Amino acid sequence: MKLAEMAQEAFKQKRRLIAPLMGFPGVVLTGTNIKLAQQNYGLHYEVLKALVDKFSPDIIFTLMDLSVEANALGMYTLFPREKPPAVPEGKFDIEEIKKLRKINISFDTRVNGNVETMKLMSIGLPKGILKGAYVTGPYTLASLIMGAVEAAKATKWQPENLHKLCDLTTEKIHEYITLLISVGAEVICILEPSASMLGPKEFREFSLPYIKHIVNSCKYSGVNIIYHGCGNTMHLIEDIAKSGVDGMSLGSKEEGVNLKEAAQKIPENVVIMGNISPAQTMMFGTKQDVQKEVMEIMENMKNYPNFILSTGCDLPQETPQENIEVFMKTGRGYCF
Repeated sequence: MKLAEMAQEAFKQKRRLIAPLMGFPGVVLTGTNIKLAQQNYGLHYEVLKALVDKFSPDIIFTLMDLSVEANALGMYTLFPREKPPAVPEGKFDIEEIKKLRKINISFDTRVNGNVETMKLMSIGLPKGILKGAYVTGPYTLASLIMGAVEAAKATKWQPENLHKLCDLTTEKIHEYITLLISVGAEVICILEPSASMLGPKEFREFSLPYIKHIVNSCKYSGVNIIYHGCGNTMHLIEDIAKSGVDGMSLGSKEEGVNLKEAAQKIPENVVIMGNISPAQTMMFGTKQDVQKEVMEIMENMKNYPNFILSTGCDLPQETPQENIEVFMKTGRGYCF
């Protein structure tokens, strides 16, 4: 079933689907660390299972990681113990594309680790909870390979080279998605934060067509595809909806996102997810702050059947568990 249909069915029953983007708080729950969990698929699964057992979200995602595909393509990657992996900016020659195209990422250790995690999720987690995984967006992956500044410059001065790289990244991302779907992924969330910095014209040229390609390639798989853009994406909302994605996950109001206004710009068959502040409210706020913001969003979105309560981005591992509990309880208890 498509996400919009599930959200609308819940709406008819006077309730909402609730799916906070959380993974890292599970590291604390299980007493491990981010590095171990992201490099040991057994621990990765235990982290997610602990979150499901404690909070019962309607969707659970793997640990958010923007380095998987870049690392698989040979980019230098840092692996801190208590923080997500990072890809430092390095030098890139467009001629390297020929070599990168030959890399079969299905043999990569970390790619396979996430695939194995998804397999365990599909087997071991309750059927009523959708199992999701993150992949890096085409333009964002190109930015990690080329460098964010160089990619931005290339939109104007070297568009042909950037298109060549986006063609490559789209191909490799689709290979990864195919592996995830084959072991039971029901939701794929495309992380495209770098595209939030593009203007509408550049977005339509260097992100949108590649997102469309991924969506069309997965059209008959039954998987739901969500677009997640960090930062202020208000100038891109209508274009994102045109990509064919089943849903969009948006940043918090502190980043300039007005969830109600965004909902007015998209059709009802596209789900809108968001957008409680992961840091200001969930990590640093009190239980009363969490309750207040959840109630405000639920009230603002009460007339939109295609709404799913979520957070503006992934929750930091330091997020108090009692705040997550209040988030879930308030969302579940809201009456139309």
